[in-house]
Amino acid sequence: MQELKDWRVVELLKTATGYFEEKKVDEPRISSELLLGHVLGQSRLQLYLHHNRPVYPDELDRFRVLCRQRLDGRPVQYIIGEQYFYGLKFTVDERVLIPRPETELLVEHVLECLGMTGRGGSSEAKILDIGTGSGCIAVSIAKICPLLRVTAVDCSLDALEVARMNAAGNDVESRIAFIAADMFSESFAASLPEYTYDLIVSNPPYIPEAEWLGLQREVRKYEPRIALTTPQGIECYEAVITKAAKLLVPGGKICFELHADAAATVSELMTVQGFTGITVSRDYSGLDRVISGIIPIGN
Repeated sequence: MQELKDWRVVELLKTATGYFEEKKVDEPRISSELLLGHVLGQSRLQLYLHHNRPVYPDELDRFRVLCRQRLDGRPVQYIIGEQYFYGLKFTVDERVLIPRPETELLVEHVLECLGMTGRGGSSEAKILDIGTGSGCIAVSIAKICPLLRVTAVDCSLDALEVARMNAAGNDVESRIAFIAADMFSESFAASLPEYTYDLIVSNPPYIPEAEWLGLQREVRKYEPRIALTTPQGIECYEAVITKAAKLLVPGGKICFELHADAAATVSELMTVQGFTGITVSRDYSGLDRVISGIIPIGN
């Protein structure tokens, strides 16, 4: 970026955006806005409301450091250490996946399965979140529904540390039990604090290893591979589904986020294990994104 004696917010945003565009950085304008907003302690809206605010030399130096990280492919969310999900702020770093907007559809579907509408509910239920990662699903559900009891499970102690921070940051830590457990372990059920649950939710690793090299460079370089891939992309679905019938109360439900090509396979796995009422919902791009099913009463 060119040297100017005095920078204003609007000038710096324009220059940084143009530079990111030249270097083919994804979402150049949003990247510039989030990074500068982080340095100045302002939202993206505030940047434009105060577009003539001067940017002082120490702020400019900090901004340039962050821009160099972005040029190296590091996701903005990891650089600034946060991501908003379902209207809540989450701490994120390289220990966990960055929460995606598509996963908000999974939260919406869970609320529908619990018979809730809008952004509040009084349902009393026990929820099991398998592969919680940053805790975005468990924390969002607990925040919206204060009577729920949530168990959030992950095999990564690092991820659980981040999830606990997010529960504390959103004032729901007293209502979520965080458990270190491996969904593939035969002792998985024994490690849980409840014998049965009303609903199981999971956004598991579902990208086949064969698709790894086709992912964005910044995903491959920075996001935890263990949270993204399995050899065939289907193994985690199998592990959860085969255990779910014994973990759910009669009439209990299961909800997954889907790989766009996995709906038929996951539906078949659920059918074999006795699930009925299987439904698949699409995301805003028209791709299969969420699947759910019910363990019948008397199954």
